Amino acid sequence: MLKEYIYIFLISMVPLIELRGAVPAAQLMGLPLLPSYVIAVIGNMLPVPVIFFFARRVLEWGADKPVIGGFFSFCLKKGKQGGDKLMQKAGGGLYVALLLFVGIPLPGTGAWTGTLAASILDMDFKKSVIAVMLGVMLAGVIMAVAGGALATAVSAIS
Repeated sequence: MLKEYIYIFLISMVPLIELRGAVPAAQLMGLPLLPSYVIAVIGNMLPVPVIFFFARRVLEWGADKPVIGGFFSFCLKKGKQGGDKLMQKAGGGLYVALLLFVGIPLPGTGAWTGTLAASILDMDFKKSVIAVMLGVMLAGVIMAVAGGALATAVSAIS
């Protein structure tokens, strides 16, 4: 079972998949929900400080390089778009908007993009991490409920 938990941990660290893919994967593997959820949250949050402090610098440095420039520019563009969406919708509740941005499980709105957006917007680190963590936890609950409902529907059909 340790091997499966390691898979869940690693899946939750992958950009774009993150916890949103790890929680359903744990359910498909038949792992207990609570430990899988906790492991997925930890795995999803582990890269957040690195992303906040270093990703923008690395992406800006590599945006004009021949081989990696296209991908790095795409990542910067995605972070800027996320930041712009947050600013437009947030008004004074920027951290609540960040929480909701990360917490609503849609493609491209996870902890990686939310943290990059917070970094690009020069938001406070501690408040950003708290908002991202709460968002990750919200997304995990939504995915667990959706996965459980889907499993129930599939078992009722069969």
